[in-house]
Amino acid sequence: MSDVTDTATNDVTRADVCAAAIADAFAEDGEIFGSPMGLLPMLGVRLAKLTSNPDLVISDGESLFLAGVPPLFGKSDVIEGWIPFRKVFDVVAYGKRHVMMGATQIDRHGNQNISAIGDFAQPKRQLLGSRGAPGNTVNNRTSYWVPKHSTRVFVEHVDIVSGVGPKRAKEAGPGAARFNDIHRIVTNLGVFDVKGADDTVRLLSVHPGVTVDEVVAATGFTLDVPTEVPTTRVPSTEELVLIREVLDPKGLRFREVPEPAKDTAS
Repeated sequence: MSDVTDTATNDVTRADVCAAAIADAFAEDGEIFGSPMGLLPMLGVRLAKLTSNPDLVISDGESLFLAGVPPLFGKSDVIEGWIPFRKVFDVVAYGKRHVMMGATQIDRHGNQNISAIGDFAQPKRQLLGSRGAPGNTVNNRTSYWVPKHSTRVFVEHVDIVSGVGPKRAKEAGPGAARFNDIHRIVTNLGVFDVKGADDTVRLLSVHPGVTVDEVVAATGFTLDVPTEVPTTRVPSTEELVLIREVLDPKGLRFREVPEPAKDTAS
């Protein structure tokens, strides 16, 4: 696939950019189980399967491994395996998996919270519970998708640690740190990793139309910002065709990343 971007693609949306950024997070994984949780992660993983990483193993999110790559929430006509939910835990333990989860909170050391808000003994709001986050972050490559980047999500300290960041994993000992790999954090504003000073969240790129100052203002901790911050790449013409005509012709991606209202004032 060519990586040349057609100049006619100046109508690229923020959702398109996010889908390509998520696909890039899975580009170098090789033959591994791509396990997306959420609409944009599902779109990005399927885009990676069709472009940069054809060896990526994908599922229908329920019990089947897919040989084909259907559109979002579509049925595949080619099935290559059966993986009931209990078998997913075997893959988690084996480590040949890259999961992209959501996050209600992420702190400056890449710890994630999806469990509850408030004090652990008496939380103000109950969420999903830690679910598979501890096992994911100890055994698998893990990334996060945040559709609304804000100071409510990016906090100095998460209220409850569900997913473990690299600093905390190292402090727990070699058993926890050996396979801890927080690979990417993709949001509606930019792309990040957790390889800043002292294992902190670092800004890798800002999406087109977003400034570094906007990202800093929307982050509730001191963000590691390199001297030069590039702009997240826009999808190529081929990728846009796949996103818009093959994988998401109904435009479901805009439910998570809507386009900002245009100023029509003269």
